[in-house]
Amino acid sequence: MESKASGMNGASRTDGVNRRDFLKVCSMAAAAVGLPAQAAEKMAQRVAMPKKPSVVWLQFQECTGCTESLLRTSHPGAAELVLDLISLDYSETLMAAAGHQAEAALQAAMKENAGKYVCVVEGAIPTKDGGVYCKIGDRTALDIVKDVAGKAGAVIAIGSCASWGGIPSADPNPTGAVGVKDVVQGKPLVTIPGCPANPYNLLGTVLQYATFGTLPALDEKLRPKFAYGRVIHDDCPRRPHFDAGRFAQRYGDEGSRQGWCLYKLGCKGPRTHANCSLLNFGDVIGAWPIGVGAQCFGCTEKELAFRVPLFQTVEPESLSPPGLYPPVSTPRGEVSPWATGLAGVAVGALVGAGWTVSKAVGRDKEPGAPPDEKKE
Repeated sequence: MESKASGMNGASRTDGVNRRDFLKVCSMAAAAVGLPAQAAEKMAQRVAMPKKPSVVWLQFQECTGCTESLLRTSHPGAAELVLDLISLDYSETLMAAAGHQAEAALQAAMKENAGKYVCVVEGAIPTKDGGVYCKIGDRTALDIVKDVAGKAGAVIAIGSCASWGGIPSADPNPTGAVGVKDVVQGKPLVTIPGCPANPYNLLGTVLQYATFGTLPALDEKLRPKFAYGRVIHDDCPRRPHFDAGRFAQRYGDEGSRQGWCLYKLGCKGPRTHANCSLLNFGDVIGAWPIGVGAQCFGCTEKELAFRVPLFQTVEPESLSPPGLYPPVSTPRGEVSPWATGLAGVAVGALVGAGWTVSKAVGRDKEPGAPPDEKKE
């Protein structure tokens, strides 16, 4: 499945991908994972080498959403770029072979690239009753992932299912579904949660490993810090309305149409680590839950997704300045203690502390009211 590439001095490296576009994407990926500018050129040089890194892509309890998302990126297409950067030796969704031929391709890739290939896992692994709830070629997913990932050079868990169990692990978790890190130890492992995961987070990770043989800096959950170091709330375009106390009350109301904060509707953005607000899905502006007027449900977080009710609010994990936020609900006709206290804070003290606080309204407003108009 390895694609053909012309010389790096040619007008086109792959069908439809010229050198300038390729270097541009490499530069973006390098910057995203904190690599120096010259890393883009090294990535391009790595692709020109005759032997490309072998990648084995496994799929278990999942919906193929992460693969589908990967195939729908552009500038140029991530799928096109990855296929040119690597040798995708096994992928049940993308390979032409099937049955015994597919299994033979898997075994050949593992043997020829033992200890060097990258194992990408999509989907959760059932462990209950010996893992009989997911089998491929009469082998359980549990046996396959231990065998294939155990002989790889690095392992990447793509999507929430592979990262921590995802939908299959939702209570009561009848199959005992778990993430890759629960069954594979002793191997360099990266988790890229999301439902689906943003393909550019995978792209940046793969580019770094394929070029330099290293993985990006990870947090305690083995997630790349460049993608999961901040909560969605920090960079949400609706954040100013949160700070000012302007909340949508229901789907499609006037406040929602004006872009007011969705926190009252149960948005989990204040506790969800992801870069959805910065990287659009499918390269479509606004193509993410909050962008289309729906609350974030915390798909990257094991403690939230498929566990906490959709409309239940959550306590913010942390707040960047101003560091204060209005209550979810305030009795009408009264000025809240929060607003009264804020009004009495000396501006000089706030500035001296390095904070900037926007004036928040301490009472609910009628949807559609002007931003500074109070309901009496």
